[in-house]
Amino acid sequence: MASTPQIGDSAPDFTLDGTDGPFTLSARRGERVVLAFYPGDETTVCTKQMCSYRDRADDLSALGVTVVGISGKDVASKESFRDHHGLTVPLLADPDHAVARLYGVASRVMGTKRATFVIDETARVAWRKVHAIGLTFVTVDELRTVLAGLPAATA
Repeated sequence: MASTPQIGDSAPDFTLDGTDGPFTLSARRGERVVLAFYPGDETTVCTKQMCSYRDRADDLSALGVTVVGISGKDVASKESFRDHHGLTVPLLADPDHAVARLYGVASRVMGTKRATFVIDETARVAWRKVHAIGLTFVTVDELRTVLAGLPAATA
């Protein structure tokens, strides 16, 4: 498994299919992107996490970030999860956990560890948090604090 990218490292590029079509990280250069890795669709904590992002969509928009959820299973599972809960965050399918491995968050037990990466406008890792236990997640309020503490874009 690859090691977790450190703050300041170039963010590993990837393309994944998702609920809003294909998503390529490098196509978002010039934007701040939050990669929210989560263990599974329709699980208790993951549902709470994604629903919290849905409920605070206006706050996320005001922060000027694009948030995407990434976990295993296929796009059909993501679409079902989205539709069942009215989710607004694009959900990306990483069925073979290739992107989770790129970011050092693949897990033999859960498939994908819960982790959050903020990718800055220059496509570098600006902040990261990998949860040892997947029972908590980065909230919108925590993201607000993190983003407020990051330097302004230089690109």
